[in-house]
Amino acid sequence: MVEYPSSNWKDYELLDSGRGEKLERFGSYVLARPEPKALWDKSMTDAEWNRMCHTRFSPGAGFGKAGKEDSGTWNRMKKMDDQWYIHYPGGQKGLSFDLRLGLTSFKHVGVFPEQAPNWEFIYRQTKEKKAAKVLNLFAYTGAASLAAKAAGAEVTHLDSVRQVVTWARGNMERSGMDGIHWIVEDAMKFARREARRGNRYQGIILDPPAYGHGPDGEKWKLDECLFDMLRSVSEILEKENSFMVLNLYSNGYSAALGETIVREAFGRPVEIQSGELALNDKFGKALPLSIYVRMSL
Repeated sequence: MVEYPSSNWKDYELLDSGRGEKLERFGSYVLARPEPKALWDKSMTDAEWNRMCHTRFSPGAGFGKAGKEDSGTWNRMKKMDDQWYIHYPGGQKGLSFDLRLGLTSFKHVGVFPEQAPNWEFIYRQTKEKKAAKVLNLFAYTGAASLAAKAAGAEVTHLDSVRQVVTWARGNMERSGMDGIHWIVEDAMKFARREARRGNRYQGIILDPPAYGHGPDGEKWKLDECLFDMLRSVSEILEKENSFMVLNLYSNGYSAALGETIVREAFGRPVEIQSGELALNDKFGKALPLSIYVRMSL
């Protein structure tokens, strides 16, 4: 199954895609960024892109190399703020939050819009299961944490980068929420420690990168670490009335692979839904960006 953000999200729009780029509107600003999966032609001309665009990301010398895949610089073409906010209205009553955006040196802006269907699932599952405790690992700027918090959960938000945890805290405060528990830690170390302590969660969210480093230099490589990470998660997820969301961006990973690794890691029959998350541009071209595996117990 392929899922897309709702067209009711007025603060985000994929305007066009093609020739290795995507043209997106975040609130009032239009950005052009590299997108290797956009293998087709653009529907608009380069002149139209340039006329609409506020800033364009230019890859640096290390672009495409391990550890520097997304490095580069932004070239501003129109006046714009360094930071700005967008609003996510949600498709369910009570799901609503704000997100601060900014231009980073790694082509990211603080939100992955295709994740919206996962936010909807997290909110719905947290409500339905009355999930008291939700753990968000590799949590970035916290949209998934806000979805769980909006549904009434006690949320633990973990990321290895202090700056993005601070960013996430700002998103919480801007959205009129409070009480999220912030942790700067290596995800694998934390999950194993929680298992030893006997701590359990009703919901766990994972969005691991292809590679990364913990705050103390711990190395993360998805191909080598994902199965062990999921085995640790299986020990701290409640065995009944719980849910898990796994999102994977790594090229070469499929929904079938995601389902298999989750089933094998948990070692017991589980109810799984899997598929792709994608964006539709204004011309109807579907841009697949990640795969998800959702589990409900």
